[in-house]
Amino acid sequence: MAKQPHLLVEEGEVNEIALIPGDPGRVDRIAGQCDDSEVVAENREYKLVNATYDGVALTICSTGIGCPSAAIAIEELHNVGCETVIRVGTTGALQSDIEIGDMIVATGAAKDEGTTRRYESVTYPAVPEYGVLSALVEGAEERGEEVHVGPIASDDAYYAETDEYVDEWEAAGILSVEMEAAAVFSLARRKGMAAGAICTVDGNLVEGTQKGATDDDELPEKAQNNVERAIDVSLDAVAALS
Repeated sequence: MAKQPHLLVEEGEVNEIALIPGDPGRVDRIAGQCDDSEVVAENREYKLVNATYDGVALTICSTGIGCPSAAIAIEELHNVGCETVIRVGTTGALQSDIEIGDMIVATGAAKDEGTTRRYESVTYPAVPEYGVLSALVEGAEERGEEVHVGPIASDDAYYAETDEYVDEWEAAGILSVEMEAAAVFSLARRKGMAAGAICTVDGNLVEGTQKGATDDDELPEKAQNNVERAIDVSLDAVAALS
């Protein structure tokens, strides 16, 4: 198969399971917690690294911000033989009892975005594969980590998340909002892939805190520290799924 135009990889150059953070910088953070790693390709928002963790080969691939770029990553990873993807991201809480630094494992993603509508009706569910979902929850439990497990929302317009949107999401019991999971779940389902997502809370929209609002860095210090814990859980899930 020809080299993929955005990820710049061919069949045989990636592994069957991939961790897919949005931020290319997080690729390096995940790789740093693996036993060994090697950069495979780097182009635009996409950085790919092959690594080994606990004897299991995996690929780490950034997706950039939003469903359009995430969809490209899923399409091209599928084209070259990837079978399982786990989003390791950040998210904004929508319930008052969820704190910055908490972790959320998504049981589904509301399609408040436009990418999946080019593929299918909004009535089709954007949900993770049960085995991946279970591996993430069990990985957290084995480490003694508390995680919130429930539905999240994927939204295209970061700066258009009004108070009305937040109130509606909160009332519906949506745990948090981010920008990629709906496309990851929907395209993985359509491609016969398994998918899941674990996200670290970087702000609470109900409480009026957003990432970057109180710190010089994009993520609050507590969220930065706890991203490492979410990476640990995701790597344990990789080992369990192998």
